[in-house]
Amino acid sequence: MVVLSQPIVDGNLAQIKTCKAAGDSLAIPAVDLSQFGAKTLIVEACKELGFFKVINHRISVDFLTKLEGEAMKFFQLPPQEKAKSGPPNPFGYGSKVIGPNGDVGWVEYLLFSTNPDLASRNPNSAAPGISQSLREMANEYVSAVREMTCEVLEMIAEEMEMETRQALSRLISDEKSDSCFRMNHYPACPELQALSGRSLIGFGEHTDPQIISVLRSNNASGLQIRNADATWHSVPPDPTTFFFLVGDSLQVMSNGRLKSVKHRVLADSMKSRVSMIYFGGPPLTERIAPVKGVMEEGEESLYKEFTWSEYKKSAYKTRLGDNRLSFFEKSALADQ
Repeated sequence: MVVLSQPIVDGNLAQIKTCKAAGDSLAIPAVDLSQFGAKTLIVEACKELGFFKVINHRISVDFLTKLEGEAMKFFQLPPQEKAKSGPPNPFGYGSKVIGPNGDVGWVEYLLFSTNPDLASRNPNSAAPGISQSLREMANEYVSAVREMTCEVLEMIAEEMEMETRQALSRLISDEKSDSCFRMNHYPACPELQALSGRSLIGFGEHTDPQIISVLRSNNASGLQIRNADATWHSVPPDPTTFFFLVGDSLQVMSNGRLKSVKHRVLADSMKSRVSMIYFGGPPLTERIAPVKGVMEEGEESLYKEFTWSEYKKSAYKTRLGDNRLSFFEKSALADQ
């Protein structure tokens, strides 16, 4: 229960922040992958917003609804039952604490590795409180979303005239891909009505460090993205579509042409929000640098070359809202 006469805290956790209500909703570019010109629309959206949604996909909406129901069965368990699947290290169940560096939010979540070999070697990824049906449906979901993501990445590579059509997709289809899957639950918080127009942070502002993220949610609002002029805009919920977000790694691989998008989630006073995010990451040893064919003749890379493992370790030492790429920008390094 949130007590509004004092800071919003949970035990010894740091204060959960509030923020001003965002501006207007933003018109999100919608892409039908089967239509002519889809790859051009995708790249334009990635350059301008770092964000778009895919409509008329081949993933069953009935299946998505059933998976959401299975997730809610878990999140509605008593706290002591959910705690058997945590704390996340890094996989498993977590509540309010986001990462190891002091970030907190009005959220509980399940985080899975999508790499079977990694999961088998990490006993903390087992999450014993997860039902077999939820685990099987999550695996089926990840397989379908990964396939759709590869299609999108191949369209990006083709439109940007990269060296091969598989220049990006091979990284998440690789058996050693360091991808992960997250289910977030933002409980309804009726007490928010007393916050005088301010909103409670569910998940603080950040960019995703991976190549690309794919998000699907129920029909509850809360997701917001920040555009180029630093204005926050609400994203209208649409449970029948998938939202794609450019990650930091893709920004580097496009030498800054495609922009990783800063986003956050706010809690709602009346509706709980459930979202599912697939984070498409490369193998740990993959070197992250501009892909051949992207840069013009004589153009130099904006970033110091690094491996995904190096960037991942650096990113998870920072706070959510930090500019993680700044540590690898050549201009910033030259000023040190």
